[in-house]
Amino acid sequence: MNARRVRAALRGWGGVGALAVLCALALAAVLLLPLSRPFGGGQGVGQGVGGQGVATARQARAKACDAPEKQTLSPSGADGRTIDAIKARKGDDRKIIVGVDQNSYRWGYRNPNTRGAELEGFDIDLVHRIAQDILGKPDAVQFKAIPTSQRTEAVRTGRVDMVVRTMTITCDRLADVAFSAPYFKTGQQVLAPKSSPITGYDVTLAHRRVCAAAGSTAYTQLAADKKAGKLVAVPNQLDCLVRLQLGEVDAVVTDAALAASQAAQDPTVELKGAPFTTDYYGVAMKKDATDLIRRVNQILVQYRASGWQASYDKWLSATLGTDSGPSKPPAPDYLRKN
Repeated sequence: MNARRVRAALRGWGGVGALAVLCALALAAVLLLPLSRPFGGGQGVGQGVGGQGVATARQARAKACDAPEKQTLSPSGADGRTIDAIKARKGDDRKIIVGVDQNSYRWGYRNPNTRGAELEGFDIDLVHRIAQDILGKPDAVQFKAIPTSQRTEAVRTGRVDMVVRTMTITCDRLADVAFSAPYFKTGQQVLAPKSSPITGYDVTLAHRRVCAAAGSTAYTQLAADKKAGKLVAVPNQLDCLVRLQLGEVDAVVTDAALAASQAAQDPTVELKGAPFTTDYYGVAMKKDATDLIRRVNQILVQYRASGWQASYDKWLSATLGTDSGPSKPPAPDYLRKN
């Protein structure tokens, strides 16, 4: 059976003929092998169930921006126009304005057991470290809860100084915002009920209702690989877990790190298959905020050496495992020149 017939069998979740489904199932043993490779082992976002045309386009785009996680400025501790403006804010306004999540368990969420339901999590720890370095106080932060779908726009329009919200560095996003060096490594993965016959990002998703947050890497991936079908978009990633619990969708696709935290919240769901991409989280900032980008990269150099592991142990080891190696970002590379 040639590649054209394989692609036809996998094209779209709805409207696929019975013969195509049978062909896809017959080829499951072949298809599952590349789809279930561990992330970081050569299986990139240009591969998977999307077909050669999608893969070629995505590979060309990736080549054009030459590794998005490396497109950032070298570290510097010097102040500049952007940092000076932040420091010039008066009184209670003398804070860094940061877009965060308030619904992602162990990343950025409101702890109801604290006074005032304070924001806590891995991303929140990093925000406090940035505020400490720039303004001298870890609490010199004005948090703004930003939906997944509005992260890029919030930075681009100046609603926030930066976004620290499990935001994957991608070529498409680099057209609108700048990123720091990576501070976390993850990959896309499927979340579904334990009783579900879904086995991962493979043909078992055919005809299924799959949820992803609008504007997320998962949504982009699903839209490219499955152009027709039952793709359900929601404003925030946690909305997908609610939809799954209500039986309105059959599966969720999101970052493995987020999916693990959601599985910890609901013991009836589990991660299915292996992560099928390699992604990196970065701090998003305005493209022309060069001094702030350099400063955050300088902070990250220090944070990776002292602070990152303690935060991982506190927030993520219970869901991702005590070995933080797979989640550690690579040694930074700074390819952007100005």
